[in-house]
Amino acid sequence: MVETGESPEAIVEKKGLRQVTDTGAIDAAIAAVLAKHPDKLEEYRSGKDKLFGFFVGQVMKETKGKANPAMVNDALKAQLDA
Repeated sequence: MVETGESPEAIVEKKGLRQVTDTGAIDAAIAAVLAKHPDKLEEYRSGKDKLFGFFVGQVMKETKGKANPAMVNDALKAQLDA
């Protein structure tokens, strides 16, 4: 900001730092992760609930760390427990 005089919003947009809060994008990332790891999904559903952290990590990786973590947790719980 000091060097360019740009606003914080402009810098965030230019550098792609905006957090993903679009539920559709988060749901799509979750669906992609679950499709890639059907074995882990089966293990989770058979009682290995510690795999939840694995899924959160994979979704964050899929979204390049830009997804809102709280939204990921909520949406992931809903899809895993469906």
